Amino acid sequence: MNRSANQPTTENHRLTKAAGVVGSATLLSRIFGFIRDVVIAWFFGAGLASDAFFVAFRIPNLLRRLFAEGSLSVAFIPVFTEYLTKRGKDDAFDMARSAIRILSVLLVTIAIAGILLSPIIIRVIAPGFAASPEKYSLTVFLTRIMFPYIFFIGLVALCMGILNVLGHFAAPALAPVFLNISIIGSVFLIAPHMADPVTGIAIGVLIGGFLQLALQVPFLIKKGFYFWQKANIYHPGLKKIGLLMVPTIFGAAVYQINILVGTLLASLLAQGSVSYLYYADRLVQFPLGIFAIAAATAVLPSLSRQAAEKDLQAVRDTFSYAMRMVFFITIPSMVGLIVLREPIVALLFKRGAFDSETTRLTAYALLYYSIGLWAFSAVRIVVSTFYALQDTKTPVRTAVVSVCANIILGVILMGPMGHGGLALSTSLASMLNLGLLIWALRTKLGALGLKDITESACKTTICSGIMGAAVWATALLIIPVEDGTLFCLFFGLMGSILTGLVFYGSFSLLLKSKELKNVLAMVGKGIDKK
Repeated sequence: MNRSANQPTTENHRLTKAAGVVGSATLLSRIFGFIRDVVIAWFFGAGLASDAFFVAFRIPNLLRRLFAEGSLSVAFIPVFTEYLTKRGKDDAFDMARSAIRILSVLLVTIAIAGILLSPIIIRVIAPGFAASPEKYSLTVFLTRIMFPYIFFIGLVALCMGILNVLGHFAAPALAPVFLNISIIGSVFLIAPHMADPVTGIAIGVLIGGFLQLALQVPFLIKKGFYFWQKANIYHPGLKKIGLLMVPTIFGAAVYQINILVGTLLASLLAQGSVSYLYYADRLVQFPLGIFAIAAATAVLPSLSRQAAEKDLQAVRDTFSYAMRMVFFITIPSMVGLIVLREPIVALLFKRGAFDSETTRLTAYALLYYSIGLWAFSAVRIVVSTFYALQDTKTPVRTAVVSVCANIILGVILMGPMGHGGLALSTSLASMLNLGLLIWALRTKLGALGLKDITESACKTTICSGIMGAAVWATALLIIPVEDGTLFCLFFGLMGSILTGLVFYGSFSLLLKSKELKNVLAMVGKGIDKK
């Protein structure tokens, strides 16, 4: 009885610690990611070269989400956890080594096929580019350079699954830092020596992929996992991973698919629309990555362990805890992005070829992406719960509905709203997906603690509304409206954000929010991870 009573607290502590580590590492990654985007925006602005690069990079990036961090990780972690729990480390490691060998062959095949089929892929992904032979040929060329990136990042995702189940989260979360540093370096060291400078960034992506994989190796060895040890090419556990993986290819990456749909439709709009959506999406990815994805990454091993032990009450408790934490962070983040959207875009990107009009149009896209931030985040937790239960079919069904809704809404809204309509359709489709997923999970597990989740979300929304009003008033007073110096803009934003934190924290404390204490603990664990 004591074990059962203490388990939720112990698991929540473990989840908080893991989320703090992943969130801290992801914060560093996002900072370098923004430096990367600032550098690219400075040198290329929003035009032919940037549109071509972002479309070309989105293709291997989508494959990474679909096959690697998406379907592979969520299919591998529950099965690997089950083998580790029930059959021991030796059998689990044998299965993992077999998975690495099989995956390497598959990834090489995918990379070669992608290189050969790049012209066809670009015509499908960005049909509007066909009207500009120069943009089309450049996009095809960049796609061919970057497609092998899927080989490196696919193996990184498998290494991430192994390390996360073994309790190590830092190295996989830090891996994107190396990609961003590589791309930044390529802008200054490689691009100037290329006939078409944007080619240098594509080469930087490949170098970054190699560095990300190399980072994982010493940590795997430290955990006792050796790549070179003998293992069968085929392990019985691979069949189970394969059966789980096939439907998750679609279900685990519905957000990325919806973003891709937006890219496809944006290619039919005015030049620069693809770039506006890309830069806005990058800003939304900041809180999404630091908190929501960090929580989802941390929660999957915990949920998988509880599911393997058939402790469904613990699964429900962990789900409720994770949802309350994610809402506590992402709802105020959403409000902050909406209120401060234009000064944030201006501070990060407005320089060089990125002018005032580009800033305004990017902020316009950010407004409508931000509306869906809470839904994008919560979907991550709900989907992780289904995969921990080894149910991959339900997320696929809801994803199909969500993608269809996104396409229909996108076509309807892009006419009157332009690229902003595409961002809004993505947000609305994600809200629909979340509602369907929660309804299905409640049918599967029974009570999910929705009363506690709703009560917490209501408190969070009230505090976020008050915070938003305070931030808006502060921004009017201290943020320059037009042509302020970078120094003034930076300190104006910092002052507005600090005001928001004070108001949000104070009113959360006044309303006795349990999540405030948990977030402070998560931050502490992230800082003290070493």
